[in-house]
Amino acid sequence: MIVPNHWAEARKQHKASGKQITVRRYGWSATSESEALANAEARADDALRRIVAGEKLDRREPKVPYNGAAGIPIREEVLSRHGEQVITRNAYGAHCLNSPNALFADIDFYPERSAKTALVAFGLLTLTAAITGLALRSWGVGLGILFVALFVAAPLASIVMRLSVAARGGAERIARVKLAAFLSRNPSWNIRVYRTPAGCRLLATHQAFEASSAEVKEFFVAVSADPIYIRMCINQQCFRARLTAKPWRIGISAHMRPRPGIWPVRPERLAVRNEWLSIYEAKAASYSACHYIESMGSGVVDHSLQAVIELHDQESRALESGRKLA
Repeated sequence: MIVPNHWAEARKQHKASGKQITVRRYGWSATSESEALANAEARADDALRRIVAGEKLDRREPKVPYNGAAGIPIREEVLSRHGEQVITRNAYGAHCLNSPNALFADIDFYPERSAKTALVAFGLLTLTAAITGLALRSWGVGLGILFVALFVAAPLASIVMRLSVAARGGAERIARVKLAAFLSRNPSWNIRVYRTPAGCRLLATHQAFEASSAEVKEFFVAVSADPIYIRMCINQQCFRARLTAKPWRIGISAHMRPRPGIWPVRPERLAVRNEWLSIYEAKAASYSACHYIESMGSGVVDHSLQAVIELHDQESRALESGRKLA
């Protein structure tokens, strides 16, 4: 896991046979701007050399936040460091805990309908249209049903998913059954369970983990963790948990300014950013990001994780059950 304090961008050019190649690369450092620039220069030189040699590489790296990064460290404002644990501000303003060894997983009780489910629904409606057309010998009716299918497939998929979840006892029960089944197969594990606004958060306490380990992958699959989160854990070699409210859940409709809120922000734009942040921080202070519910499993808490558990619970206000979730 790398979460730098400083960022820089370097630009390199190569001219030959009337053609010009321009390459830009970012650099980073935990200590200084000059070190970040030196890193950027070295990365730009290397990329230019490889491109001139015929390798197909992007000539410019996009400036992207955590969930869009591939091969680039976490690009967010560092708010505080606690040993190996780092709290940053994400692209929409919330505080996030980044941990190289504390296994977190958020489970959404009502995930967005998948493209696969919508496609299945559209396929069934298309089949219905074909059967109806053949039965009535009227392709006009069949085409009419197919036309309607274009508009109702996605909503129908959502309804089918919710009915399926309800038939199995509800989303929370399904999540707990999955966790319980995993723990029955892995009796040494211990999981702290938290309620979030849209589902639950799981935190393994019995040992530290590496994000790319087979055990972690098995756990993520068993509890149905978000595929994007799984990919980012592997890309960034860290786990992550949001500690403060999402702005739109506490009545803030305006995006963090300037847009996009990807760090670092130019000095002349810091004032407008800080103005938005002052409103956000004041409102977010009244909410919890999650509430602690219970621990499931062996009951073991590894001493190396005690500090990060306490940090997470304090910063997310997880033990303050009287606060609203956001």
